[in-house]
Amino acid sequence: MLTIFIQYIVLIIIILFLVMVADKLKIAYPIVLVIGGLILSITHAIPAININPEMILVMFLPPLLYEAAWYTSWKEFWKWRRVISSFAFLIVILTSFVVAFISSRIIPGFTLALGFLLGAIVSPPDAVSATSILKYVKVPRGLSAIIEGESLLNDASSLIVFRFALIAVSTGQFIFHEAAISFVEVIVMGIGTGLIVGLIYYAVLRWLPTSPNMDIVLTLTAPYVMYIAAENFHFSGVLSVVSGGLFLSSRSQTIFNFRSRLQGSNVWSTIGFVLNGLVFMLIGLQLPMIVEQLGPVSLQKAIGYGLLITFVLIVTRILCTLGASVFTVFISRYITTADSRPGWKGPLILGWAGMRGVVSLAAALSIPAFMSNGMAFPQRNLILFITFMVILLTLLVQGLTLPLVIKWINVEDRDQYTPAEEQHLHVRKKLAKHSLAYLQEQYHDKLQTNPSLQMLQARFEREMSIMDPDVKSDQDDYSQIYLQLLQHQRIFLHELNKKEGTDEDVIRKYEEILDLEEEKIRHKSDN
Repeated sequence: MLTIFIQYIVLIIIILFLVMVADKLKIAYPIVLVIGGLILSITHAIPAININPEMILVMFLPPLLYEAAWYTSWKEFWKWRRVISSFAFLIVILTSFVVAFISSRIIPGFTLALGFLLGAIVSPPDAVSATSILKYVKVPRGLSAIIEGESLLNDASSLIVFRFALIAVSTGQFIFHEAAISFVEVIVMGIGTGLIVGLIYYAVLRWLPTSPNMDIVLTLTAPYVMYIAAENFHFSGVLSVVSGGLFLSSRSQTIFNFRSRLQGSNVWSTIGFVLNGLVFMLIGLQLPMIVEQLGPVSLQKAIGYGLLITFVLIVTRILCTLGASVFTVFISRYITTADSRPGWKGPLILGWAGMRGVVSLAAALSIPAFMSNGMAFPQRNLILFITFMVILLTLLVQGLTLPLVIKWINVEDRDQYTPAEEQHLHVRKKLAKHSLAYLQEQYHDKLQTNPSLQMLQARFEREMSIMDPDVKSDQDDYSQIYLQLLQHQRIFLHELNKKEGTDEDVIRKYEEILDLEEEKIRHKSDN
């Protein structure tokens, strides 16, 4: 146990170093981590680490999904709901059909049921890879919203198809109408379970006397409770976490106080970073064990199958996204759509942003070694190897070239949003104007006599004039001098803390206040 713990500590340190390298090179860190894991596994720099699929599906997946749902814009999600739904369900199912048909024709010993199993495993794109790449390039907000929204749902659809395909392989039977009814039931009840659990957590967080630490601990348990509750009844645990996470995040302003929101945001961003880093590093580390388990299939043939399936996946997704664009133009005649003329540029980028990741590997690893009748599960090792090849190739080929594709296509933002910097200034000015009006209306008399309120009034008046270039220059000087002053205050507090009779807890409290002030000033400067 201690050895395993030390291995993971070493892995985390290596991950931090590789992420720094990725940031320096401006490459999405999942790509660098997978390559780093491959190098470590080939050179045997660290002992082999066996991944328990339950660890990924139960321990890793719920918090990662919950964090993604928490920071997803419900407004953008609802705006693009039709496109997101078609990508997350129809394209995943269609991709599974295509992979099933081709693999059963090309790979010896592959039945249609095994093909569906493979298709379900490799069909869902990974959101972390795409979003980490998109932060280095400028893309329209709609494309980012679709990619993020799709990622919340496609894992669910692929795992549901995977479940039915697994049953078909094990029993040799597949009744379509029963599977279709069960598919809808799993989706609807999974969403319902997440909402019910979310309501329970809402009631606890809203009306019980919880502290900020309690709030954070409760949010850490929420995705696991949502996932396990749904899976216990054979519903979609993924959709349970997504629906529950979206429900709670939309009500975060009423169930949390300011301290819970600040601390919780920091905790969740750190947890998400560590979990994602570990998962992609572990993917790279699996190569030697996967190759050793190939059995009678030669490595050369297995690589050929992996290349073929990867090519099929890339082409199928691009054709589907372009086809969705054509269908949108047609259906826009009869219903209102978010974009009636999507063109080919945006869909092509969406098609190329189809890197595979953690869910595909976890699903492949969760295939049982033996069926219920005691016989070895057919083609398990080859499916695992093909899955690894798909993840590796899509990350390297599509992941490394996606920024180039985006720059080459040069898609325009049809929504024509105001640039972010202007929006920040506009909101600051409007907020100051609203606040100033409130003070003057509600506390007019006290403003005449209270110096502190007069200083607050002066600050809002200064914020209202922030659009003025001269005032903006003064504001930059103010920010720079204030940051230097904060640093001198920290030095003073450090020296003051050395003196006898000074309570260190008081010093730490003031240091925390200075940190919050610096965060506020830097946030304004960045915007």
